[in-house]
Amino acid sequence: LYKLEIFHTVSEEGSFSRAANRLRLTQPAVSQHIRDLEEKLGRELFRRNNRGVGLTPAGELLLDYTRCILRMLAEAESAIASLEELSNGQITIGATHGVGVYLLPGWVQSFRERFPRVMVTLKTDTTAGISAQVLDGRLDLGLVEGELSMTPPLNSISLQEIELCVVVGGKHEWWDESEVTLSNLDGQAFIARTQGSHTRAWTDRLFARSGISPRIVAEFDNPEAILQAVAAGVGISLLPDWALPDKLSGTRVRKIRVQGARLNRTLRLIWTENRARSSAAQAFLAHLSEPFPHLSQLLATGGSTGPSSPDDEPAI
Repeated sequence: LYKLEIFHTVSEEGSFSRAANRLRLTQPAVSQHIRDLEEKLGRELFRRNNRGVGLTPAGELLLDYTRCILRMLAEAESAIASLEELSNGQITIGATHGVGVYLLPGWVQSFRERFPRVMVTLKTDTTAGISAQVLDGRLDLGLVEGELSMTPPLNSISLQEIELCVVVGGKHEWWDESEVTLSNLDGQAFIARTQGSHTRAWTDRLFARSGISPRIVAEFDNPEAILQAVAAGVGISLLPDWALPDKLSGTRVRKIRVQGARLNRTLRLIWTENRARSSAAQAFLAHLSEPFPHLSQLLATGGSTGPSSPDDEPAI
């Protein structure tokens, strides 16, 4: 780590002598540290000339990683210094209904095992509602499914793909089927999400593009209500795979894969770039980086990850 800090200083100064002065080392000592790095990596990191030094392609690559490492080191030091704040901190997280019911409780439980004094508040809403509350500062972070068209200062990062399956109750004629096609849904009694939700808009586009018209017999605003209605025999529906755990004792429903269609949506984390995150929010992000390692990019950059991914569309 010390050699990387020296390497970083030399790359900034463009000179071994200026880097030595800044680091309060002798020039031979700086040169030796760089030689040690080059020998360890088996590559030259700097091109030497009369005007100073310049990075080689290997040096440019190492510099990118070094900046990330040093940022994360500073973040770790800040987090340790803020342990007292985490003793009485709080975080407010927003989530769409399915995420709030099926995913976040487990993450919050494991987080509070590590930080038992941090107060976690969870609010559920539609994707649009969560985005608005993150933007105006009522939520520290948001977790939403599906379509998202964001403009700064809102930003997002994809966490994982969500597969949707057809869900049927015990008395349905498809109970013993392992697969169906989208065309099989035409005319079926279907339980949909409420009008105005992103999930409803997504399924409406899916059906329109497929040229099918399921018969909407009920509308509910959350997956749990839909699951219970399916079990009661009201109709069939489309639900995320993680909304159908095998441990649902007493709930007679089963999932059926849709043949020939990729029915995936995306779970995304959203935040606002113009608001500094609290130590509790940073700690929660670090906790989430265990199941989602690419979140370390967000922790290292302080919130800027580039443009968000485009709206997801069903692949038929």
